[in-house]
Amino acid sequence: MKRESPFLCVITDTTIQTRFSHLDLAKFAIRGGADMIQLREKKMKSGELLETASAIQKLCKEARVTFIVNDRVDIALLSGADGVHLGQEDLPIEYARKILGKGKTIGETAGSLEQAIQLEKEGADYIGFGHVFPTRSKDKPSPAKGVAELERISRSISIPVIAIGGISHANLPSLLVARPAGIAVIQAVCGKDNPEEATRELKSLLMGDTSNLSIAQREVSP
Repeated sequence: MKRESPFLCVITDTTIQTRFSHLDLAKFAIRGGADMIQLREKKMKSGELLETASAIQKLCKEARVTFIVNDRVDIALLSGADGVHLGQEDLPIEYARKILGKGKTIGETAGSLEQAIQLEKEGADYIGFGHVFPTRSKDKPSPAKGVAELERISRSISIPVIAIGGISHANLPSLLVARPAGIAVIQAVCGKDNPEEATRELKSLLMGDTSNLSIAQREVSP
């Protein structure tokens, strides 16, 4: 995951909008330059979810883009995904590793330095840290963690730290001082009228190119 500029992970979501499917969003994000796609779906039946994951995995493989499934270790395994992203209440890392094997990527969400250190000890390949900024993507009872805490965690553990939560075109430059390995976004791509262009502009910002950015894009109505 190490690279000169932070990588971009787009998390597909069909709850903040219904115009685009998970597969649509994956296509747009890949064309826009995303480095990783994460399929995030909480309500879809398992058979349909596997079908969706398999279709996205095929796209990502052809484009040489990393594909991660949120929560569902079984779907990650059966679809041939590159790995899984676990939450605090999901299957423990050691069991996910037994199912997926050593060649797959396993990430987990951390909301504190203590959690991040523990997850590194447990064998996580990367940490998703947040929420860094206030976010509308899902209910967050705890306050935003902030850029300073992101920087502290990035310096304290050896595995990659991916920033997540409320990241937008407007606040992304202020986040980059913390030097995360990557960023993960939902609303900043899935909630836009033109997800492909939104992805392309985020990628440009990550690479330090601020020319020809239209940033003020209309959001999609749910």
